Amino acid sequence: MHMGPARLGVLGMWAGVAASGWLLVGAALVLFEQAQDIFSGFAGVLSLVLGMAALVPAVAFVCLYLARDRKARALLAEWGALDHDPERDRELRLPGVSLVWLVLSFTVAAVGLALCVIGPASVRPGDDTYATVALLMGLGMIAWLTGLIGAVKALAHRRWVLRVLTVPAVPAVAAVPAVAERPAAPAQP
Repeated sequence: MHMGPARLGVLGMWAGVAASGWLLVGAALVLFEQAQDIFSGFAGVLSLVLGMAALVPAVAFVCLYLARDRKARALLAEWGALDHDPERDRELRLPGVSLVWLVLSFTVAAVGLALCVIGPASVRPGDDTYATVALLMGLGMIAWLTGLIGAVKALAHRRWVLRVLTVPAVPAVAAVPAVAERPAAPAQP
């Protein structure tokens, strides 16, 4: 279960690949918009092909990652139904991992949302192009979706820990008075 940071790292890796792909696609849009000769058009096509070669697999692998995570969550629920080991479960119940996971995801989502909102709002007509706005909004959307996925996963992990690994308090067993042996019944004549 200590795979939380590693799973967050895999999500971040694929988001980085998607963002790199979108940067190349956005650069292609900028090159197409400002094309003055055949070489900038060729560079735009090359950038578009490389960007799509990075963006499409990254999106596909994130979708596969989420499907795999869904299966893992079902297996974790079944595992949690088994007997508890209080010593080992104590490490899993610590809220630090989930909290760090949630804060990092919230930060990424906030930055992405800021790019999606502030980027287009700060555009000056004549100075900035549609391609620049598309580039900023695409990067913001990737960051926002990555942050939302991470936050949902962090909250789901914490809910699972609280629901499955929280050991209910063992009620104190009331002392049962010792039952004295009954004398044997008198023999019937």
